[in-house]
Amino acid sequence: MLLRPNQRLKLDDTNDKLFYEYPRFVTHVDEGFIQQLTDLYRDRLQPNMRILDMMSSWVSHLPEEVEFSHVEGHGLNAEELARNPRLSHYFVQNINENPQLPFPDQDFDAVLNCVSVQYIQYPEAVFSEIYRILKPGGIAIISFSNRMFYQKAIQAWRDASEESRVELVKHYFASVPEFTTPEIIVHKSTVPNFLQWLGAGGGDPFYAVIASRS
Repeated sequence: MLLRPNQRLKLDDTNDKLFYEYPRFVTHVDEGFIQQLTDLYRDRLQPNMRILDMMSSWVSHLPEEVEFSHVEGHGLNAEELARNPRLSHYFVQNINENPQLPFPDQDFDAVLNCVSVQYIQYPEAVFSEIYRILKPGGIAIISFSNRMFYQKAIQAWRDASEESRVELVKHYFASVPEFTTPEIIVHKSTVPNFLQWLGAGGGDPFYAVIASRS
């Protein structure tokens, strides 16, 4: 088993739909993180791809100058998703209740997840679905920092160091043997955590774990 039952627990165990019932029109990471993610997408995503942006919100981090054939948005708040200018279509689904994604096999060239992987309670099921809907050679990019809604992150994430969280996401990919060996990108902050929260220079740390359907 990838995670023990207690490692999947959240401090706030009410339905996630209640927590996300009202839109939050804020950004959850700083501009430096967003720029690094946009640059990564610019480097790894090709024009005219079909993309699934999982656990998305009102902000898109896709490069503005690149046109994609379709960008499907997924999340828990319809108002946020409706404000996202890059989404061709969106749907609301709680993947902790139902991890099965409403798409046929091999439907997308890329699956993206930005600063939300920490909330997934059944990652083996979700990453199996990511694999299923990716085309052969399709890419999955999971990015995160050290910020979170602490009460909604699973215990395995809350208890882990930043380095251990990278290993955790690598294990998520490894739970589906057909994924390629994950590639890791790390740009750590240069200032202590408490100063980051006070807005000091150095910025949010940036982590990305990337793998492809072989």
